[in-house]
Amino acid sequence: MRPILPILKDHLSCEVTTIVTCWKLSLIGGRVMGFTDHTSDLNIDTVSYIAAGGFSPSSIENKDSFAVDNLDICGILDSSAITEEDIINGIYDFAEVEVFQVNYNDLESGKIIELRGWVGEISIKGNRFIAEIRGITQKLQQNIGELYSPSCRAIFGDLRCKLNENDFSLTDIVSNSTNRQTFTANNAIQAAGYFTAGEIEWLSGENKGRRMEIKEFVDKQFTLALPMAKNIKEEDKFKAIAGCDKSFAACCNKFNNAVNFRGEPYVPGMDKVLATAATSY
Repeated sequence: MRPILPILKDHLSCEVTTIVTCWKLSLIGGRVMGFTDHTSDLNIDTVSYIAAGGFSPSSIENKDSFAVDNLDICGILDSSAITEEDIINGIYDFAEVEVFQVNYNDLESGKIIELRGWVGEISIKGNRFIAEIRGITQKLQQNIGELYSPSCRAIFGDLRCKLNENDFSLTDIVSNSTNRQTFTANNAIQAAGYFTAGEIEWLSGENKGRRMEIKEFVDKQFTLALPMAKNIKEEDKFKAIAGCDKSFAACCNKFNNAVNFRGEPYVPGMDKVLATAATSY
């Protein structure tokens, strides 16, 4: 059962109620944002909840089993609080979400918690966005252990990989920018593909502090996986981190780190498992 204060429970039994829904977002970086479907802004527990016109939540189905409770929220990109650029740059990815209802005429009467979870996929359609809110039980559907794999399961530069990403990084400046996704570096003389599947971190310019995956690197030219939110300009400073394709060959030849390879390169693949006596390799 949901804990509801008696004063709020009595209000719910009235013929006319003054109940509104609020959404509290706690972003990865520590920033807290609040929104409400009320006509005026509300202040609850020191958090300001902005009256977000155009917010349209789907219905929430609460179950007494371990089935996942999900919710979709639709909204209009007409507020400086939620912008298309921030969505594209992943500002809201994995943000913790609390959805609750309150009596806007008596905010001290407590909350009715509808859902706790975090932001999943966000899609943009025209001037609207659709955000998937995943319930807490969704965590129980994820694999906790690891499976055998020919590719490395470590993340480049983490405690299991044991490499220092700064030893395989380049700090450089932009010499020419084609668009928000493609640019040429000044001193990137590494071999073609060296930074492919790596990351760019912007150290100056309009994109300072943002990171993006590298789709391709050849002849000093970087092509990013997605366009940056802001323009890439000449003299913008960045750090490029080498790409790791998780293969045993790259671990040995590119990084000389075979001793820390977190995969099983010699485990037979599905071609061997499905082979028959008549199959020749």
